[in-house]
Amino acid sequence: MLSVATLLCVSCLLLGARGQDRTAMWRGNDRSGRCQYTFTVNSPTEASCPTQAGGPEMDALKSRLSLLEVMVTRLAGGEASGAVGTAAGGPGAGVVQQQQQQQQQKLQEAYSQAMGEKAQLRREKDNLDRQVQDLQRRLEESRQEAERLRSQPCVQTPPAASAPQQDSGLRPAGGPSVLSRLVPSGQTGSLRDPSWHYGSPGYQELKAEVTEVPVPTPAYIEVGTGCGELVAIGEPVTHRKADTIAGKYGVWMQDPEAVAPYGAGVVWRIDTVGSEVRQLFGYEDTDQLARGYPTKVLLLPEAVESTGATMYRGSLYYQRRRSRTLLRYDLSSESIAARRDLPHAGFHGQFPYSWGGYTDIDLAVDEQGLWAIYSTNKAKGAIVIAKLDPHSLEVLKTWETNIRKVTAANAFMICGRLYTVASYTAAETTINYTFDTATSQGKALSVPLKNKYRYNSMIDYNPVQRKLFAWDNYHIVSYDVRLGRQRA
Repeated sequence: MLSVATLLCVSCLLLGARGQDRTAMWRGNDRSGRCQYTFTVNSPTEASCPTQAGGPEMDALKSRLSLLEVMVTRLAGGEASGAVGTAAGGPGAGVVQQQQQQQQQKLQEAYSQAMGEKAQLRREKDNLDRQVQDLQRRLEESRQEAERLRSQPCVQTPPAASAPQQDSGLRPAGGPSVLSRLVPSGQTGSLRDPSWHYGSPGYQELKAEVTEVPVPTPAYIEVGTGCGELVAIGEPVTHRKADTIAGKYGVWMQDPEAVAPYGAGVVWRIDTVGSEVRQLFGYEDTDQLARGYPTKVLLLPEAVESTGATMYRGSLYYQRRRSRTLLRYDLSSESIAARRDLPHAGFHGQFPYSWGGYTDIDLAVDEQGLWAIYSTNKAKGAIVIAKLDPHSLEVLKTWETNIRKVTAANAFMICGRLYTVASYTAAETTINYTFDTATSQGKALSVPLKNKYRYNSMIDYNPVQRKLFAWDNYHIVSYDVRLGRQRA
């Protein structure tokens, strides 16, 4: 300790020789009790010591260090991203770029194909426009020709006295002529048509006479209360128009054999537009339906498919959505009472009516009970009729017709006969085909029917009221029907 003190004293003396006013020394014990000498000497170059924050030089150094840290972080992050991208993309950025180029090439090819198809459609449209114009021109020429012919006077050439009557082809061997059976003797002269002045005079007279005489009505067409063939359909009667788009298509019905707690006058309605159709609306009668306030709303446990539902003996019969399963919903218990798949029946657009709407299975009721109208792959799209057990939905018997289902706009059953509608959009259409399940025979028919609102998506028959119920483009309508007297 003395040698250290001596050195300190010498140092102090040397420093004191250069500036005694700038040197100071202290002596004292430290925390451990040892003697400690402390001295201070003013700096010959610094006027003052830097502050605790470091001063301008320290701030500049910190800024540079911060900038360096940011650059290092960015470089490290870029390398990591590159490594991750290379690992995720396989061989590397080249493969990713190649895949992007392939995708762009595919998009370009798809775009070119779409533009080519658009050009082809445009050419076809132009071709159709030219055909329409040509047809319009020819129609106008035909109209003008008809007007010209209509304006010219018709000159009748009297038949030569020696000219024979050319009706041998219409005269049975050894029997009277057709003319003698249709027109009383002595009255043929008043039935001549002056517009016929070409060809054989005898044939002209016969043709005119046949067109003037009304066709006699067979005895079995006499209207009665029996179960004969359909002979006439009345004018459509509108009961209500739907309020929303959900009512563009639908089904409405009355139970011909209603049971408690609902009467025969209750009207039932289902709006069938939507992906989950489950609401069944009930109205006290047609007047309540017209006012639009249901007295009962039932939520069906399973969704309805299309407009083929019907009501019979206190139950709603309908097709479950997206299936060939038939359901019987009991109104009194408000639950499913029976279910059964209709064997091999097409569904959800396989064999619909011509208007579409997933109308593959159409349930119907008439004087003889419950029916299903549908088709199968085995029938190759022809309409198949099935008689159903109303309690269990079991198929009792089937008939295959010779009319394709897709060509019919709709169909219904009356007295065990199937009837098909020719068009759902034509204002003046017809019932064009009938099939009798009693004889298993079908035939062409032509009974006029009016589609007042030009989009008839549902037609069903009520055997008690002798009416057709229809849903025509938002409108709920009905038609009276006339049946002929049943053949003996």
